[in-house]
Amino acid sequence: MNKIRSTFSIFVKGIAMGAADAIPGVSGGTIALITGIYEKLILAIKSFDLKAFSYLKKLQLKELWIHIHGNFLFSLILGIGISLISLANLITYLMINYPIQLWSFFFGLILVSSIVVLKEIKQWSFGTILGLASGIVIAFLLTEITPASTTNALWFIFISGAIAICAMILPGISGAFILLILGKYEYIVGSLKSLDLPVIGVFMLGCIAGLLSFARVVSWLFKYFHGITIAILSGFMIGSLNKIWPWKIVTLFRENSKGEQVPFLEKNVFPGEFVNVTGQDSFLMQALLFIAFGVLIVIILEKVSSNTR
Repeated sequence: MNKIRSTFSIFVKGIAMGAADAIPGVSGGTIALITGIYEKLILAIKSFDLKAFSYLKKLQLKELWIHIHGNFLFSLILGIGISLISLANLITYLMINYPIQLWSFFFGLILVSSIVVLKEIKQWSFGTILGLASGIVIAFLLTEITPASTTNALWFIFISGAIAICAMILPGISGAFILLILGKYEYIVGSLKSLDLPVIGVFMLGCIAGLLSFARVVSWLFKYFHGITIAILSGFMIGSLNKIWPWKIVTLFRENSKGEQVPFLEKNVFPGEFVNVTGQDSFLMQALLFIAFGVLIVIILEKVSSNTR
């Protein structure tokens, strides 16, 4: 019974991660961290090593499944996949029709999440304070970077995949947003739609290389610098709040692949300025309610994950 409850709990957390990954600028890694499965996820990814290859080569499938934490990964990936497929259209609809309410919900969720995560630090030191500050600054600067115009050479596609996949498992930083900064978001999406196999293949190889190597780095940091690592990850979440501030005005448009004008650069403003510049309602009271709802969700998730642990 406990095993079924644990499996279902991982599945639900996967659904939550998928929902977060469907939002540009929000990372599923944030959900993994606040629900207490982040370190286990990193450990599972890290387990794809020479020993796993040896089990596969000898067709020792049971040993392979145990070694790679198969039950955990299967439940989590199943939840993420179902969530992405079922919620993608809903998220797109909400972003178009209720952007302030949606961003407010995630603002509240990530703000309180960073506080919850910091509770994991049992003893503060100069190193943890520096780690927190560094995480905040790095994430903030990333959200302020102007998207670049870059080469479509396969070597850069490989690098883009490696960097983007690392961002996807970092709390507070979206892989899609990193691709946008690198100037490769539309190119990769277009390649997927047109089934450009060489580009897709090289990009996937970059993702695999980045994921496996990055997981080892994070695992090592957790092992030897646990408090500082937690502080840096929490800092990433706080710094990323700049990206998901609910009230923005567009300062520059660009033309997408369909010839449509879409926002390119945006600036955060206060609700009053948003009303004055756009002439639209700021939905301030609704925004505050959705921020509170985001806070409540995190408190519930934290309580459930504490009981599970």
